Amino acid sequence: MPRVTGIDLDALSIDQAREHPDDVEYILGDFLTHPFEPASFDVVASVATLHHMDAATGLARIRDLLRPGGVLAIVGLARSTMPKDLPRDLAGVVAGLSHRAMKGHWEHPSPIVWPPPVTYPQMRALAAEILPGSQYRRHLLLRYSITWRKPQD
Repeated sequence: MPRVTGIDLDALSIDQAREHPDDVEYILGDFLTHPFEPASFDVVASVATLHHMDAATGLARIRDLLRPGGVLAIVGLARSTMPKDLPRDLAGVVAGLSHRAMKGHWEHPSPIVWPPPVTYPQMRALAAEILPGSQYRRHLLLRYSITWRKPQD
């Protein structure tokens, strides 16, 4: 039977997650220092977290926590570089406003880090260096994604 673990430093976020009945083990703690066993996960998913820490350290920690053949999926935020990113950012703002108008806006309890410390090109380079063969994509709504399968030993 699959096991799912969620970890977050923010107590309010963990409390909010625990309000939903599920089979997830929630840990209030630091993903970088929590004593997980190396190579202990088949999948690691990260949503809007790497900009809260040193991105290189976070990517390396995820890499080390994956079992051989394990999959990484990240959706993150990075800092735009102007004027190059202006057209994409404007399109993202319009898409975000449209999305909120149709779906509403959810106020999360987590701390906000803005602007993100790493730019999109820097994140792409870090992913290529730390996760060779990873797929990096830039998205609307000021997001990027990284997917990667850890090679079999």
